[in-house]
Amino acid sequence: MAKAAACFSVDHKIVTPYTLQKEIRIKISIKERQYMSKDPPETLTLAPLPDPEESRSDEAATLSNEWEQSVIQDNDPRQIGPYRILKKLGHGGMGVIYEASQEKPVRRRVALKLIKWGMDTRAVIRRFESERQALALMNHPNIAGVYDAGATQEGRPYFAMELVLGNPITEYCDKNRLPVRERLDLFIDICDAVQHAHQKGIIHRDIKPSNILVTFQDGRPVPKIIDFGIAKATSQRLTERTVFTEFGQMIGTPDYMSPEQAGISDMDIDTRTDVYSLGVLLYELLVGIKPFDDKSLKQTSYDEIRRRIREEEPVRPSSQLSRLGEVSTTAAMNRQIDKRLLQRRLHGDLDWITMKALEKDRTRRYISASELAADIKRHLNNEPVLAGPPGTIYRAKKFVRRHKAGVAASALVLLALLTGITGMTIGMIRAKSAEKSAMEEAENARQISDFLVQLFEVSDPGESLGNDISAREVLDRGSEKIGRELQDQPLVQARLMDTIGKVYMALGLYDQAESYTKKALRTRISILGDEHVEVSKSLNSVADVLAKKGENDEAGRFYERSLSITQKIYRPDSLETAETLNKLGYILLRQEDFDGATESIRRALEIHEKILGPDNENVADSLNRLGTVYYIEGKYAEAEPVFLRTLAIREKLYDENHPNLAHTLSNLSLIRCALGQYSGAKELLERALAIQEKVLGPNHTDIASVLSNLGWVLRNMGKPAEAKPYLERAIKIQEKAAPNNPELGRYIQNLGGVMQELGDYQNAEVLMKRGLKIRENLLGPEHADTAESLQGLAYCYYMQNIDDKAELYYKRSREIIEKVIGPESARNAWNLAGLGYIYSRHGRYREAEPLFKQAIDIRIKANGPEHPYVLDAMDGYAEVLRRMNRIDEAEKLEAQIRTIREKQSLLAAKE
Repeated sequence: MAKAAACFSVDHKIVTPYTLQKEIRIKISIKERQYMSKDPPETLTLAPLPDPEESRSDEAATLSNEWEQSVIQDNDPRQIGPYRILKKLGHGGMGVIYEASQEKPVRRRVALKLIKWGMDTRAVIRRFESERQALALMNHPNIAGVYDAGATQEGRPYFAMELVLGNPITEYCDKNRLPVRERLDLFIDICDAVQHAHQKGIIHRDIKPSNILVTFQDGRPVPKIIDFGIAKATSQRLTERTVFTEFGQMIGTPDYMSPEQAGISDMDIDTRTDVYSLGVLLYELLVGIKPFDDKSLKQTSYDEIRRRIREEEPVRPSSQLSRLGEVSTTAAMNRQIDKRLLQRRLHGDLDWITMKALEKDRTRRYISASELAADIKRHLNNEPVLAGPPGTIYRAKKFVRRHKAGVAASALVLLALLTGITGMTIGMIRAKSAEKSAMEEAENARQISDFLVQLFEVSDPGESLGNDISAREVLDRGSEKIGRELQDQPLVQARLMDTIGKVYMALGLYDQAESYTKKALRTRISILGDEHVEVSKSLNSVADVLAKKGENDEAGRFYERSLSITQKIYRPDSLETAETLNKLGYILLRQEDFDGATESIRRALEIHEKILGPDNENVADSLNRLGTVYYIEGKYAEAEPVFLRTLAIREKLYDENHPNLAHTLSNLSLIRCALGQYSGAKELLERALAIQEKVLGPNHTDIASVLSNLGWVLRNMGKPAEAKPYLERAIKIQEKAAPNNPELGRYIQNLGGVMQELGDYQNAEVLMKRGLKIRENLLGPEHADTAESLQGLAYCYYMQNIDDKAELYYKRSREIIEKVIGPESARNAWNLAGLGYIYSRHGRYREAEPLFKQAIDIRIKANGPEHPYVLDAMDGYAEVLRRMNRIDEAEKLEAQIRTIREKQSLLAAKE
């Protein structure tokens, strides 16, 4: 008859401490700075295939097509840091790549890049450390991670990366003869990944096929961008002196290098540099060759390479195809189309889109990778694209730029008259507007990137003077810098405040998180107005914090306002809309609007599956929320397959130590418990707890939820003494982090139930009353969770033979549950059985009989025919039948109960 409460974990898309290493766990001592973190985020290891275009040296040119796996030679190392070398994957101008095995603290395979002699080890490692802290914010399925960095005993830097077993994207597409449509689909995924990095302030600067590997997941090709941050960490500032190394190596790959990269300084490098490189990649995916003849580039001088990149205009893809002769026939075959049809396919939209991405003048390029992807999606959907054929004025400007000496002023005047003053004016206005937007976006990205680097520089021993710096101190110092140093850049300031707020939330510091996200929201509204995409994002951020604090009504209002803006700016079936629908659905669940919650989350799930396919984290997130709704409603049979599918997706996407996997394990454990599978539930929770303690640290609020659930399961297993410390720890964590969260009431009630099992009814009653008060104050007197606390207190009184109070509380709980959820809810079965026992004890058998029968029917539907909750109600019903002198019925029911329990005992003995 005992009952305890459980709590669910729902994933919010925020920066998590998992990505920032345990608490973010940046306690960086001098020793740790020498070898970087030896406890990197643990993910399923992936492997960059070597890069034949990494070097411009003669040696690299000779080796450029000789990347191949090989056995370890005598001159190769056997061990580098904590990594055991398995085999050589390749080598080039930058160094050697090995496949290696890491044994501790986890076992996994990695790709280990050993940098060549001659680089400044300390500077490389220091730069990479700052870069890695920013990289830690990235979490995208199409970006391969960088785990670790250090130096060998001889002083050579090394980097440990995900091991992506795949082929360069162009090689994969040609080998599998992918049609243009499928190539564009892969390219859109790449753009999404690059955009994700840009939003975190990271610029790749070396996007090319060998840095984009295609691997398979669930039978589907998945492109992975590798080497984020490595190039930046291993290169000095691009000045006239350092564009080339002393051996004549160019930093970057000329074939994919933007015009601003080919200059003498990297001061102009921003996110549009990556857009240009994406344009080169798109060109190659469509045509089969690069915009410039790479053979001629390799045979010319460095100054000439730079000049051509900056000044020469590439030929349109469709025109290039017509010039290739036999090569074009092969290109068409590799795309499963006739040569003439391929040329026609490229003519128009794809020509314009590619050439817009390849603009020499970066103010005329796409502002962002997402804008480039959006235009490709418009093309695929037969919608008008933003890119278009260059107008007369633009072509005239290009002509004048190429032939300054031969163009007279009168020719310009005549050109202006021919094209029309009005057209020129409109064109100039549009150009100025685009330039302004691009410049603002570029400056924002630069400011954010610089701030992130400075934020983590306080962990440098030179800055901290040898003292350990905690993640909280890093954030606090960085937060102060925002207000002091960015007052003249309010939108940059707002974006950083929003990011800092999310990190505070990830650490469970909700008051600080609310303060910063609300400051960001106010700034954005004052500058951008009430209905801007950035305002919508801020509304979501504030709502996320309020939801964590348990302020559901206010969170719901912020989500609804965000949803209204999102649906106006984007399509009703956009990913942005789906994200807000997901979050709003969970708030509706907390407000006990189960129909509204189910509808909102199902809409989000449909959008995610339609756009992203069946095996994506967004799909898993929607499923997790939907399963939670079913569980709260007592629909365990419907919830179980939903959580099993969620678990299957996340086990494919993540390694065994990802927080989202822990959430799913915890939620599935509650279903196992509801179905009477306590042993299996306990194993799932112990696994979830181990993940969260490793990733989040010992005092994160997400851990409190798992601890409470584990205590609940142990109590149901008849082990209240083992359950007690878990629940006490959960309460301590929650009281410190968010004392006004109604989850605290749940944890306290669970501890009260354990004290009952231990026979300490006095303390149990005190705890139950405290839990009830918290829930009544925060959720209201008519909430289902408040009714749950009433049940717990009623049972406490029943065990003390104070039946008048027990009956009163059970009736009040029943009234709320039947009103809010419905009379057939699994939650209501506790009230029915509880009242049945009270009436039976007082000889009111005719009143008790229908209550036990209804409780049994509800529990069989919800929990299955052999669940302990069912047997509990059957025991009460059998006793009532005996007291009513219906002996045959009682003995038949008792025999059924014995058979089930004997079966369960045998199974338990086998375990």
